[in-house]
Amino acid sequence: MTDSARNRRYTRRSKKLSKIFTFDPSQDLRWAQFLERRADASVFHTHGWIEALRRTYGYEPVVYTSTPPGRDLSDGLLFCRVHTWLSQRRLISVPFSDHAACLMEDGDAVRGLFSSLEDEVAARDCRYIEIRPTGPLANLLPEIRETAQFIWHRLSLEKSPSALYSSFDKDCVQRKIRRAEREHLTYAEGHSEELLGQFYQLLLLTHRRHGVPPQPIAWFRNLIACLGSDIKIRVAYKDGIAVASIVTLTYKRSMVYKYGCSDARYHRLGGVPFLMWRAIQDAKNLSLEEFDLGRSDLDNLGLVRFKDEWDAQRSTLTYWGFPRRVRPDPDGWDVKAAKRIMANLPTFALPTIGELLYKHMG
Repeated sequence: MTDSARNRRYTRRSKKLSKIFTFDPSQDLRWAQFLERRADASVFHTHGWIEALRRTYGYEPVVYTSTPPGRDLSDGLLFCRVHTWLSQRRLISVPFSDHAACLMEDGDAVRGLFSSLEDEVAARDCRYIEIRPTGPLANLLPEIRETAQFIWHRLSLEKSPSALYSSFDKDCVQRKIRRAEREHLTYAEGHSEELLGQFYQLLLLTHRRHGVPPQPIAWFRNLIACLGSDIKIRVAYKDGIAVASIVTLTYKRSMVYKYGCSDARYHRLGGVPFLMWRAIQDAKNLSLEEFDLGRSDLDNLGLVRFKDEWDAQRSTLTYWGFPRRVRPDPDGWDVKAAKRIMANLPTFALPTIGELLYKHMG
């Protein structure tokens, strides 16, 4: 197949179950209109998110659908085509997202779409496909296999602010919020370069502490450029010193807590709970319905417990792949060695490591 054939805006495939088409969602106005109609669409489906991925990492977005060109979309499954020299070709739905619901209702369309994905693996020599849905797929797609599981926390915002506050853990949340207020922590929000710099310095400290590479700062700059007012950096200060920061994303009826970081020397002041409560209050003021606390690794008991303390509803996120994706073993010697190396690197070296690695991670 020639490059020009591969790059056609729409591709039709004949299947026993359905005809499948593909298009570039950044060039097709139907995609944004379709997302507005879908209650299960999230910020991770939006043009802003996928454009930030393209600008930062060069990923190519593509939607698979049973709807022919020129008609209103009835379904769609968003992927990014990722191809780097280190990790080879793969399809991810969607890179660096916590979840990306399969925006499809008809079982035959899902099965027909998956047949097209199998063709994609063969025709493009893809190493694997990964799907990050919010619901089960195994009964519809017996060929795919589970690749990972996470805990997902969501807080309903239907209660009044006072009732929400009363539902939080009295010792681990309420007490820390009151401590932050007694310490006269101050607060700033927005997406200025100054706030980004303060957030990123705290992010470097946090990632060094955990032994993992940080995202490149270009990723956050591109998120700000592409999401605009839908992204907010929130910073807490003690005597003018930035001590904690979180980043939230807003889309439709949901606010997502996506990134959080802090200076360990000031943990006793309750900076992160202070910022979380401010964000939840903002979400209430915007008449949003849900505060999405995001995913947590099953073995990250501290993070899972922290989110439980906000009276958030737990569920399981299951990622699926074809063929089975081999993820690093968190208890393997190579992962442990990498974490030790990261934890002992000087802070100034971490951004370079992140820039080198993140585009291969997807």
